[in-house]
Amino acid sequence: MDGIVVKSTGSWYEVMKPSGEIINCRLKGKFRLQGLKHTNPVTVGDKINYEMEPNSENGVIFSIEPRKNYIIRKSSNLSKQTHIIASNIDQAILMVTIAFPTTSLGFIDRFLVTAEAYHIPTTIIFNKVDLCTNGLEEVLQETIDLYHKKVGYNYIKTSVNDKIGLDEVKELLQNKTTLVAGHSGVGKSSLLNAIEPNLNLRTGIISKSSFNGQHTTTFAQMHPLSFGGFIIDTPGIREFGVVDLNNAELSHYFKEMKPFIGKCKFNNCKHIHEPQCAILEAIEQGIIPPERYQSYLSILANEDVFN
Repeated sequence: MDGIVVKSTGSWYEVMKPSGEIINCRLKGKFRLQGLKHTNPVTVGDKINYEMEPNSENGVIFSIEPRKNYIIRKSSNLSKQTHIIASNIDQAILMVTIAFPTTSLGFIDRFLVTAEAYHIPTTIIFNKVDLCTNGLEEVLQETIDLYHKKVGYNYIKTSVNDKIGLDEVKELLQNKTTLVAGHSGVGKSSLLNAIEPNLNLRTGIISKSSFNGQHTTTFAQMHPLSFGGFIIDTPGIREFGVVDLNNAELSHYFKEMKPFIGKCKFNNCKHIHEPQCAILEAIEQGIIPPERYQSYLSILANEDVFN
């Protein structure tokens, strides 16, 4: 029998049957010998095959169908293992906030680069725009200009309090399987609840001392949408380490660098200090944003970011 993993709690998996019914499944023993590179050999979004355990209402997963794509990150700082966030995704939404809490450009770039590497189109949602006052509205516009005008990512400005952008997000989600990611506290659950009240996702509060959010989503979980499609709600990501990317190909995953790839004097150009480097020349000409180039160097140096 086949199904889709809609929730993973580590040892048990909730699997949705074609009828929509949910069944609890565990892994067959051999899976624990596979995928030692990943902390989770089976993830939300996986299409799996299972069989019922004798005299039980639970199932046993014995195989995974080939994944269309997936997105991963380091399981923790300095860890050599990786964590698969979700698989078989049509698109991703990266939800960011200019303040309360602040999402760093380094974090945004690491997520976008990873999504590009795994062929997952991403829309950036700038949430809590109602809080962008006293100069923050200028920072918001500068960040939008950076990622939309200069790099080419689609974006939506949203506010649950002022009901801004909710219809646009709903239209974006319709009939797609969408991964929703971002720091704790950026308002993922509140926004999704506003669009689909039946979800009833837990929401948290922002710490007054650190302005960081409290984790309200513990495990990644896929939810069906009444207007068609699925969303995969993920735990707030504090850090995002890029993994499994070849340094020689890293520039391929920066949208604004793609037009200049292959135009450098040297075929193995790393775009750091080489002469007649097309990308360095584009930076000098103001075509490639210096902020993005700093992220490129940081990822090349295998540095992690935490905010």
